[in-house]
Amino acid sequence: MKARRNKKQIPSFRKLLKTSKVKLENKLKNKQFKQQSTLKKYRKEQRKLRQAVKDAVSKKPIPLEDPREKQPGKRIETEEEEEEEALPLDMMDEDDLQLMRDLGQRASFLTRDLSSSEPVHVKKRKHERIIEKYEKIPRTLQTAPEKELIHLLPIKDKSGIIPQTREKPVTDNNQDEEDEEEMELEEEIIEDPIRELTLEEHLIERRKKLQEKKMHIAALASAILSDPESNIKKLKELRSMLMEQDPDVAVTVRKLVIVSLMELFKDITPSYKIRPLTEAEKSTKIRKETQKLREFEEGLVSQYKFYLENLEQMIKDWKQRKLKKSNVVSLKAYKGLAEVAVKSLCELLVALSHFNFHNNIIVLIVPLMNDVSKSISEMCCEAVKKLFKQDKLGQASLGVIKVISGFVKGRNYEVRPEMLKTFLCLRIKEVEVKKDTEDINKPKKFMTFKEKRKTLSRMQRKWKKAEEKLERELLEAEASESTEKKLKLHTETLNIVFVTYFRILKKAQRSPLLPAVLEGLAKFAHLINVEFFDDLLVVLHTLIESGDLSYQESLHCVQTAFHILSGQGDVLNIDPMKFYTHLYKTLFKLHAGATNEGVEIVLQCLDVMLTKRRKQVSQQRALAFIKRLCTLALHVLPNSSIGILATNRILMHTFPKTDLLLDNESQGSGVFLPELDEPEYCNAQNTALWELHALRRHYHPIVQRFAAHLIAGAPSEGSEALKPELSRRSATELFETYSMAAMTFNPPVQSSSSKRKDEVLQGDAFLNEDLNQLIKRHCSEVATHLPLDFSRYSTTSLRRLIRTWLKISQ
Repeated sequence: MKARRNKKQIPSFRKLLKTSKVKLENKLKNKQFKQQSTLKKYRKEQRKLRQAVKDAVSKKPIPLEDPREKQPGKRIETEEEEEEEALPLDMMDEDDLQLMRDLGQRASFLTRDLSSSEPVHVKKRKHERIIEKYEKIPRTLQTAPEKELIHLLPIKDKSGIIPQTREKPVTDNNQDEEDEEEMELEEEIIEDPIRELTLEEHLIERRKKLQEKKMHIAALASAILSDPESNIKKLKELRSMLMEQDPDVAVTVRKLVIVSLMELFKDITPSYKIRPLTEAEKSTKIRKETQKLREFEEGLVSQYKFYLENLEQMIKDWKQRKLKKSNVVSLKAYKGLAEVAVKSLCELLVALSHFNFHNNIIVLIVPLMNDVSKSISEMCCEAVKKLFKQDKLGQASLGVIKVISGFVKGRNYEVRPEMLKTFLCLRIKEVEVKKDTEDINKPKKFMTFKEKRKTLSRMQRKWKKAEEKLERELLEAEASESTEKKLKLHTETLNIVFVTYFRILKKAQRSPLLPAVLEGLAKFAHLINVEFFDDLLVVLHTLIESGDLSYQESLHCVQTAFHILSGQGDVLNIDPMKFYTHLYKTLFKLHAGATNEGVEIVLQCLDVMLTKRRKQVSQQRALAFIKRLCTLALHVLPNSSIGILATNRILMHTFPKTDLLLDNESQGSGVFLPELDEPEYCNAQNTALWELHALRRHYHPIVQRFAAHLIAGAPSEGSEALKPELSRRSATELFETYSMAAMTFNPPVQSSSSKRKDEVLQGDAFLNEDLNQLIKRHCSEVATHLPLDFSRYSTTSLRRLIRTWLKISQ
């Protein structure tokens, strides 16, 4: 047989060089482990030694001479008495003395574990005989307590029933070695008791800590603001204070750090979006300034990301009511931290709409718009409205609209109406959706080379080339977004808005979102495609006829229908008479209390239905509306009366023949029927505006002024004409200007000036001269005659008094 070849190869020098470090490290670790193990064994032996000494001292020796005189409860004798009774060393043999010394140098039975006869420092022998080991075990007296037995279920055998028992397990009270060492150290070390602080001292200490934290936050923030590129690493130090662990100031410090970081990011963030670098850009050599700028941008983006994650985690902890392990912040403080975090997110949503992670902020804010907490919901809705109002291009608005539309659909249209009311702040009103217009973003045409060669000389061509180059650079430097891009974004945004509105009209007609939907359709109706007009008007009329809507929701339906018909709907052949009838019927259902709900919508509807569609409105319809509006003005608040009278003034100017309502003579046949809900057939031409005379005595001076102006025929010149501040304002503006929502008079009531009278009448000056003389004469007669005879003077005095009163009355 061939010898087996050794396949193990000899390692090369390089391999040995590589593995040498590993071997050295392993040897060092093994050495350290051995030292630790020996130290551990030494501690174990010392602990056993101390335990053995304690057990030996605590045991009571039983005297062999007098075992009967044993008394239970007798205490152990002291060491001094034992030493006196012990045998002296000079009475012992030399061999016994030498044996005791050897045992003292080694570990005696007192320093040995009593459960075994082996010495402490002798290693265990593997091949030790069982008999020898058993013989070395020391014999114990019957002082140990008998073990308790647990009786188990018996076993039945052929021989009979065999009882079964088991010893009760003895609980080991010994702890781990490390715990025992710690306990011994604690017993040895005497700690000073900590003095408890009073409430006042605790507050002073907390104020001192808080002041130190504020100074530290201010120092870091000022350093970052002074030089952001050099001190960008201090952002991490400031952000680490979001995990403040001192329970006294943890909540306050975290709130301060959240707000400070939010203001810092708003100040130091550039006006462009930072993109990640490619591999090619990282590998190329760049200047120091560029490298410093890149490091600043990378640090800013990473810290901004971590900051947003911290804010998100705070909001999640508040939602889940999840208490942290550190237990530094209580559950009650979670809401306060979450509110500050949401406020910071709202500020960043509006201020940094161009920067990184803006879509992540949108995803966090939109669900909070539907939060149970009213304060947080209003805060988020206001932030979204503010973003819509200041977003000129429409990129950020489109992102928010997409998330809101998906959220509303995912919740099955069970959300707050305020979410959809934010759509009313979109800046799409200024844009016309027309694709065939060529002058939307007409690019500037530059002359071609052939045109220049034909018309210009060589020097002129040279100057023209330089001018065109300069104009191109200026256009690039402006960085203004093209109107075409803006139009595209607005068109996409409107499509998503209308899809959301139409879904709710189709699937959730009884939803509380319906008023917001109708209001939004009324605002953006002029931008709806003409193809949807017929279907939309049918849906609106069906909603009105169903009777499920409130009067305010039905007013929104009317407003939406006429906005559609007043824009591109003029080309459609649709008769809106049913909407006129519904509005005429709804006018007397308006709320006349402090809320004034619906009056503003009515004023807007009347402007669209009667003023802007003057050519399609008959005179009978205009007369009926003017009469009913004057009747309504008697019942509502002053600001509503002013708006209604201002609308009547505009209608009287728009339809001049309606001045016949100021005359007492009837026109035509029939009697006015105020209870009839059809404006065309109520015979309004046979009545008069008597309500204006009642309004002329109104307590509000502006209402009096408007009533007198309408009684005079609403002249534009003369003494009865209105002042410019009243005549140039629309009805809606007057309604808002003279609103009494703040519970104050507008205009304020003038204080009555008390005039001093020169002559003050007192006593007899109020009476007639004849009556004064008669009173004096009777007084003198009564004074002269002492006896008073009432029967004698009663008839004569009565006649005289009657004659005197008759003269005075004449």
